[in-house]
Amino acid sequence: MQLKLEVVNLIVPEGCNIILGQSHFIKTVEDLYEAMMNSTPNVKFGLAFCESSGPCLIRHDGNDEELRKVAIENALKLSAGHCFIIVMRNAYPINVLDRVKAVPEVVNIYCATANPVQVIIGETEQGRAILGVVDGAKSKGVEGDREIEERKQFLRKIGYKR
Repeated sequence: MQLKLEVVNLIVPEGCNIILGQSHFIKTVEDLYEAMMNSTPNVKFGLAFCESSGPCLIRHDGNDEELRKVAIENALKLSAGHCFIIVMRNAYPINVLDRVKAVPEVVNIYCATANPVQVIIGETEQGRAILGVVDGAKSKGVEGDREIEERKQFLRKIGYKR
């Protein structure tokens, strides 16, 4: 048995965030759609799900055609066992993650980010799997007093702290 490794660069459009996860059932697409729509009123998104049995199709949905196409393109590049990707605008992952994780079919969340993402894929004769993700860049140091204050100010500026 051989294992082939591949690094897949995901498309994260300017001003967007993505959520990459794993699920286990065709119903995922409709349930994720409902979770997104019920989480925040202004969110625009597309989602795609790699079905891993039966016809093995990329299932998709969303309320923004451009983001749906990006989600499909990312899913095609991954083509890995029951993974899903949500590409969203006008919301942060923190606004929707509780709802996404509460979907009964969701097994795992690999990342939720606006950073560049590389997905490490393993492929065998049976299929493909996500082995891990590279989310953003390598750490450059430890924050000091100035950076702590900047972090606190930023969270207040965007309304997440008072």
